[in-house]
Amino acid sequence: MVAVDGPSGSGKSSASKGVARELGLRYLDTGAMYRALTWWFMTERVDTTDTALIAARAAEPSIEVSTDPDDPWTRVNGSDVTREIRTQEVSAQVSVVARVPEVRAHLIAGQRAIIAAADPGVVAEGRDIGTVVAPAAQLKVFLTADPGARARRRAAELSTDAGETEAAQARRDRLDAAQSEKAADAVLLDATDLTLGEVIDKITGLARERGEGLFLPAGAELVGLPGQGQEDKGPWAWAGDKSS
Repeated sequence: MVAVDGPSGSGKSSASKGVARELGLRYLDTGAMYRALTWWFMTERVDTTDTALIAARAAEPSIEVSTDPDDPWTRVNGSDVTREIRTQEVSAQVSVVARVPEVRAHLIAGQRAIIAAADPGVVAEGRDIGTVVAPAAQLKVFLTADPGARARRRAAELSTDAGETEAAQARRDRLDAAQSEKAADAVLLDATDLTLGEVIDKITGLARERGEGLFLPAGAELVGLPGQGQEDKGPWAWAGDKSS
């Protein structure tokens, strides 16, 4: 398993998909799961600052995510929301929702279930994969870049103003700080002056150095959250490639 963590705009989604393709692994975007839940709360007109209500309803929607790096869709209650969860409106709310402990516990359980089902292995990306979700990952990479570079990349992706994007990014960095620590055994990779291809090559090279130990054995158990059994996985679904 490869765990790729890092702040918003560091390029971890594009890099992780590229690494998964190169190594023939599955791909998991854990951020999409937080976005999907946030989107659902917004469509239900739930006040995302109401922590008690968010905690109480976190397990209501059924969320599915594809682990095909060439077709990484997201569905909520059977509806494809892949594009809807990427709006600026969702981006502005997702960090608030993600900080709620009950949300994190629920989503992390789902992420672990997906990782355990991934064959022959998975590249999982987010903010706390190497520290919380899968601390036993054979390779951990913390991908970062300077704030200006991150903002320019995200602005180009969303066709927005770079200055406004950097301000929003700084807010997200503050809100996500508690969930964004670098694992002690993670490889720090600064992508400020690297192309996407170079980032993919570097992570792929590190993965190949780890050899057979990279892949999670079938049936392997992942470390559980304190006080939470692995049987509490909620309405999660793992989806392979689109032909399956």
